[in-house]
Formats: sequence, C-alpha cells, structure tokens
Amino acid sequence: MKIHHLFWGICLCFSTNVLFAQNYQKTSSGIKTTVNAVDIEVQFFAPAVARIIKSPEGVAYEKESLSVIAKPEKVSFKADIQDNKIVLNTSELSVSVDTGTGIVSYFSKDGKSLLAEKSGMQFIDFDDAGTKTYQVYQPFVLDKEEAIYGLGQLQNGKMIQRNMTKNLVQGNVEDVSPFFQSTKGYGVFWDNYSPTLFTDNEVETSFRSEVGDCVDYYFMYGKNADGVIAQVRSLTGQAPMFPLWTYGYWQSKERYKSQEEVVDVVRKYRELGIPLDGIIQDWQYWGHNYLWNAMDFQNPTFNNPQKMIEDVHAMNAHMAISIWSSFGPMTKPYRELDKKGMLFNFTTWPQSGLESWPPNMEYPSGVRVYDAYNPEARDIYWKYLNDGIFKLGMDAWWMDSTEPDHLDWKPEDMNTKTYLGSFRKVRNAYPLMTVGGVYDHQRAVTSDKRVFILTRSGFLGQQRYGANVWSGDVASTWESFRNQIPAGLNFSLCGMP
Repeated sequence: MKIHHLFWGICLCFSTNVLFAQNYQKTSSGIKTTVNAVDIEVQFFAPAVARIIKSPEGVAYEKESLSVIAKPEKVSFKADIQDNKIVLNTSELSVSVDTGTGIVSYFSKDGKSLLAEKSGMQFIDFDDAGTKTYQVYQPFVLDKEEAIYGLGQLQNGKMIQRNMTKNLVQGNVEDVSPFFQSTKGYGVFWDNYSPTLFTDNEVETSFRSEVGDCVDYYFMYGKNADGVIAQVRSLTGQAPMFPLWTYGYWQSKERYKSQEEVVDVVRKYRELGIPLDGIIQDWQYWGHNYLWNAMDFQNPTFNNPQKMIEDVHAMNAHMAISIWSSFGPMTKPYRELDKKGMLFNFTTWPQSGLESWPPNMEYPSGVRVYDAYNPEARDIYWKYLNDGIFKLGMDAWWMDSTEPDHLDWKPEDMNTKTYLGSFRKVRNAYPLMTVGGVYDHQRAVTSDKRVFILTRSGFLGQQRYGANVWSGDVASTWESFRNQIPAGLNFSLCGMP
C-alpha cells in the first residue's frame, strides 16, 4: 500500500512539473511564455539587464530598435517554477513572471524588491494611417517615497519626476526620451518612438504610446546612478570624446552678417588677449528664405567662405555653422529629395519666404522637412553638406530644428509617410536619425577630426553620435534660467552628456 501511494505521489509530482514546464520555453537568452492570451518574452542582454517583449498571442511583428544597438550576451541563468511564478536568476538579477497574471517583477540577487509591473497592460486596436497596429500601455508600481529622474530634458522645473502626467513628444525647448532611473538603483527604457503619455500618481507609474506593435522595454540594475548610466550606454552606445577645443569658450550671437564680421570678431579676441576656441555662424549665410539651408554660401556677404574658414584657423580658432532639417524650394537638396518623395508636407519654420515678422503668409516659404528615417535621404543630405561646407574645412555642426519644427499642427500630419512607417510611429526618434546621419557620414569620410554636433533635440542613443544638446529657444527670464538646471541634470541622468 505504501509503495502504491509513493508511486502515485511520484506521478503526481512528475505531471505537475510537466504542466509547469509547458508554461514556458527556454531560449538562448531567456524564456518565452504565454499568459492570458499574451505572448511574453524575457531576454537577458547582460546579467543585470533584461528586455521584456509582450504581444497579443500569435500575432507576428517585426521590431528593430532605433536606440538599442547592443545584442543579447551569452548570460548564464537558471529558470524554474516557484509558487506559480517562472523565476529567472542571473548572477546580478532575479526576474519573475507570474503564470496567472503575466506580471513581471524584479529583485536584486539578495532578494531586495526593485520594481514590479501592475496588472492592466493593454493592446488597443489602432489603424495607423492604414496599418493595423495597437496603442500600447504598461503600468508599474513604485514605492511611495521612491525618487525617479530622467524623461529627457523637460522645462517643468522639477528634479524628481513624480506626481505628474506628461505627454512625451519632441519640441523646441523640450527633448523627450521614455526613460527613467530610480534611487533604488535601476533604470527603465520604454523602447517606443511614438508620442507617449507618461503618468505617475498614487496608483501607478505608466507609459501609454500611440503606436506600438508590441510592449518593449528594458530593465537595468546598475545599483546607483552611475551604474544605470553605464548600463544604458552599454545598450544604446558609448559617448565618444568631444574635440578638446569644444571645452573652451565659444562666441555666438543671433548671427554674423558677413564673413568679414566673423573674422574680425576672432581677430579682436586675439588682440585683447581673451581666450577663444570657437565661433558659430548661425543662419542666413545661404541667402534668402527660398534658399533655406542650401548648404551653400549664396549670401553675397559670404563670397569667399574658404578664405573665411582659413582665416579663422590661422588665428588658432575653430568654426561651427548652422544647418537645418529642412530645405527651401530653390535649393539643390530640395529638388533632388522632392523628386524621390523624401520631403514631408507639414508646416515647418520659416513659414514665409520674406524675413519680416510676423510671417507674411501671402508669400509662403515652401520650406519642407526631409525624411531623415530614409538612409538614401541621409546620403543626399550629407552629399550637399560635404561638398558645400565640410570640404572647406568646417570643424563642427550646429544642427538646428532637429526635433523638427512642426507648426500649425494638424492630426492628419501624423499620418505623413516616412521610410519607417507613419510619422506618428517614429515621431520622437527624428533627432536620433538626422544627427546620426551626419555623424556616420563624417566618420566614413575622415578620422582626422572628431565629430562635434551641437543640436536642439535629442533622443536616447544620440550620445553615440558626438552630440551635445542645448535646451532650445528658451525665454530670457530668471524662471527659465532656473529651469535649465533640473532640465540638464535629468537629461544627463538619461545617459546623454
């Protein structure tokens, strides 16, 4: 009788283990499972970094990250069932997936609770300019006294980004990235490029994106702020060293109106013995607004740009110049891009071909933003930039309106077709793509100069492109000045210097 009971006990244990084993499939980098008609995958990119991907059961999709360039490492981990949870342990992290709810939770290797998802994740059917996809939503639960930082560069004057609702979409004075890091030593990157509502209140901390084929986010445990920054850069790219001269003093104004003025300013600094390392030429060196961003010196007051740059270099100074993400209709880049359907139709700056203010809409400028998501468009952009300016010896780039300017906003503008889908789908990654195009092309041409790009907008991963972001056309007030301190600190805590 005892042997009979023992036999059935062993069978029961075996069948239970088989049942639980069927709840997940082990992969080379983690596990896959399905809970409540949702496919869930956990991928380890490092012992302390996990990627979570969720999608409706059986729905196929393709997702290639624009920000993350790392690949999953060969991470040693153990997976087993404990209390109706699939538990994965690495040398640094413990991740559990509840087999009843699908909730994912994170713990340090010594068992300290770090973060947990909250129930209520959603996939809402959405027609994105003719493509069937979803609006995606994932809530988390944070400790009441836990501080978080990041979300990009916001002008809210807050250092701690709690108790707020913020629609994350690129703008002139706000650069957004759906990333935060906690005083508990972890960071979360929500890998989505569409407008995303971030909410933090007493109930939840959540991301809700307008477009997403899947829920896709990265959890990283760095133990402290520096550790989290190291992890996010290991995922999205290291920040290359800037040229030494860029750490010195730069001279800039609204714009210099002739090449003689540029050279005379540098000469005066040298005469006065005041240290100066760089000078910036802002807009209108190309001429009138119909020649907007021609990447060519058509303004007659800049009739010998080669000599201008040589004169600046002869005084041991360097030069940067303004370039934009848009082109006027009389420019060569516009004509080539337009023939290939690589220009957007929504309204951008400047709106009038005349320089008077306010814009005279009787004379529309016709300026249009180029499709920086398209690799061929980025090639064309660089071709004119290289031939018209870089070959003259220009040292650095002031990339303006990289968010880009989107004026007179209309809902249908977001249906604009890009190389990677609707503008809505990839809206927030525009600065990453256009800045990356200039960096990659310059590096391909020469390694004689380190790349330096001063730019008005940024998105996570942009630090790998020699980019330094400024906070846009902020107002000249003490309140605005005060806001730049938490704005810059939170931006840097996203891993972008």
